[in-house]
Amino acid sequence: MNTYKKIIFCLFVLTAIAVNTLQAQVLPDVQTGFNQYNTNTVQEKLFVHTDKSAYTAGELMWFKVYNVDGANHKPIDLSKVVYIEILDKNQSPVLQAKVGMKDGAGSGSLFLPVSLTTGNFVLRAYTSWMKNFSSDFYFYKKLTIINPLKSPAAASKQIATNYDIQFFPEGGNLVNGIASTVGFKATNQYGKGVNFKGAIIDKNNDTVARFEPYKFGMGHFSFTPDNHNSYKAVIKLNDKTLVENLPDINDNGYTLNVKDGGNNQLQVTVNTNLPDGNIFLFAHTRGVIKDVETAAINSGKAVFAIDKSKLGDGISHITIFNNQHQPVCERLYFKRPINQLFITAHSDAGQYATRRKVSISINTKNSTNAVMANMSLSVYKLDSLQHASQQDIQNYLWLSSDLKGNVESPDYYFKNTDAAADEAINNLMLTQGWSRFAWADVLQNKKPEFKFLPEYNGPIVNAKITNTITNTPQNNMIAYLGIPGKRVQLYAAQSDTTGSLIFNMKDFYGPGEIVIETNTLRDTSVRIDVMSPFSDQYSKIKLPEFSLSPAMQSTIEDYNLGMQVQNIYSGEKLRQFYDPNVDSSAFYGTPFKTYLLDNYTRFLTVEEVMREYVSEVNITHTHNQFHIKVLNANRYLDDGDPMVLIDGVPFFNIDKLFAADPLKIRKLEDVPFVYLLGPSYEAGIFSFTTYKGDMGGNEIDPHAVIMDYEGLEMQREFYSPAYDTEVAMASRIPDFRNVLYWAPNVITNSNGNGGLSFYTSDEAGKYIGVIQGLTADGEAGSQYFTFDVTK
Repeated sequence: MNTYKKIIFCLFVLTAIAVNTLQAQVLPDVQTGFNQYNTNTVQEKLFVHTDKSAYTAGELMWFKVYNVDGANHKPIDLSKVVYIEILDKNQSPVLQAKVGMKDGAGSGSLFLPVSLTTGNFVLRAYTSWMKNFSSDFYFYKKLTIINPLKSPAAASKQIATNYDIQFFPEGGNLVNGIASTVGFKATNQYGKGVNFKGAIIDKNNDTVARFEPYKFGMGHFSFTPDNHNSYKAVIKLNDKTLVENLPDINDNGYTLNVKDGGNNQLQVTVNTNLPDGNIFLFAHTRGVIKDVETAAINSGKAVFAIDKSKLGDGISHITIFNNQHQPVCERLYFKRPINQLFITAHSDAGQYATRRKVSISINTKNSTNAVMANMSLSVYKLDSLQHASQQDIQNYLWLSSDLKGNVESPDYYFKNTDAAADEAINNLMLTQGWSRFAWADVLQNKKPEFKFLPEYNGPIVNAKITNTITNTPQNNMIAYLGIPGKRVQLYAAQSDTTGSLIFNMKDFYGPGEIVIETNTLRDTSVRIDVMSPFSDQYSKIKLPEFSLSPAMQSTIEDYNLGMQVQNIYSGEKLRQFYDPNVDSSAFYGTPFKTYLLDNYTRFLTVEEVMREYVSEVNITHTHNQFHIKVLNANRYLDDGDPMVLIDGVPFFNIDKLFAADPLKIRKLEDVPFVYLLGPSYEAGIFSFTTYKGDMGGNEIDPHAVIMDYEGLEMQREFYSPAYDTEVAMASRIPDFRNVLYWAPNVITNSNGNGGLSFYTSDEAGKYIGVIQGLTADGEAGSQYFTFDVTK
């Protein structure tokens, strides 16, 4: 018996090895190319949690940005900068900002200027790296901004509502003589699903199929196309009749059908009118291969059974390849995530008076254990303008972020797990078609070309240098970028064959000025153009017209009053910023010597200052021009002048340096040795710093490019008054806050526990607290709680 068991065990092991070996031999070229392609194309996903979604012009919008690896949703520390834009209905940016990121998270705020008009807007977010891919996969969120101080624009007169009806054969194609499932989606001009009744009519006006949407304007029907016939879809929508064409019918090809096969399996059926042969199934979840199988076509049909446990959570792509390893069908399949973050959050009471303390208890766990989580929390008032958002970090990462276009009511698919929700999510997957993945690039082993680099260390300033004589890109020329100020920042870049310059900056915060120039003693026949770091790609965004109802009038008046009161009485507190804690030392580190000129006898020229006090220089005057030679270890460095700076801006003409007023200079730092600044070789550095950091009135070279340039957003401190004493509670300063609290960094401990507290304002009403976040393992979750405030 023991011998028999050993034989059976050996046969089992050999069978398993054979199966694994066989699978490894299935589509080896596709698997290799697929893995290489995904290794070179790391995908970032962003989610932005805003404090609310409706604002008054003049308010602050608070936000937190989460950046995760597109494959596993774990926080990714690739990009250190995220670009935030607010776009109007014409997709023109009305606000732009750069947000610093660390360990996959960043936060900030935007002041919504009173110049904005009332209407619906879109917040979008992306990284420099994401600009290499389709803008369809940037983060998008609809916002409403109301400006009570300006008359709203007159509503555009619409002659008729426009509808978009699309049909999606399952797998991608209609094939002559083969029964096919066809998904459909009907939306209005704002991207919202509509209800209708429809029928498929052939050339003889016979009805071959009837259909109507199941939910959100989506559904499916089945019919068998005949390429000797022609078909039209006739759709009756309200009092309107639309006639639409169906996709073309292929003479030959493959169709695909995916359905639940029971026993935790998916049944994938492939039908074809082509000769029998082997076909292949390739399944991946967000770029990670999950299953590769082969099957033989028998009498025009092949069936695969996929174990659902093999597929990852979220959206998987199921692709069918023919025997020539060409992709012929594709279908998306959604699996509800098991690994998620469960957040429990509640207040210590259900009702509070005004100016009273609210304590919030928070607990986080995954499906098995308590876990630490990094979260953000907003507490705001619910009213006729402000509603609970249906978009959260969980349904965005697992669903919306992997699909093109708008997903209506994404929370529906997560809050409901019954058969109706399964049918709705199946229709959503059917109406996506071929999604996101470029098989042609994979099969050709095409190495991706990237125009934009990930900003791994900080903001990148891109510029282009052109020869003004030949009007062609200038190759192999060094340019310098300086940031005028008391903190000495200087960067150098060398142009490539396209004339591109890349300045890798670090710790550049707030509004400021940049100066870009070449060594104009040698190079004057060039022009430097600075590129905008913001994306010039735009996706189709359907924004509904904003309409005011009489019920909103009092709410808008309250918003307007609250905004003005906050800006008048708490304006200074709203303009308090956190110290970014950047290194204040110069780019060259600790200087060899520092001369504080007030400690010495003051001379009337910079030339005298250097001759009398700086022992490491020898000043010469040849060919009617001053030069500086740097002495180090009893020898002179190189033959050229050292790098000379005033408040971080290079001065290549020593005559202009010596023309500066030394009484406006506070200190001189001396670096009398060779310094390599990127591609630039510097024979020493002498850095002058003025008292005001304004360059002391010295004129910058006229060939230099001088421009205002926004660095990373400075982080404001959220102002939340504490009414913890009788005096504070009795204060006559009004408090009309409708956002009671915003906390971008709520961290629970290893036991999953955390908490915080804040105070109610003078505004009575129902309030909602929304908390959402991530674990280090990419488990996402959100939760909300409510309470009432009474006077």
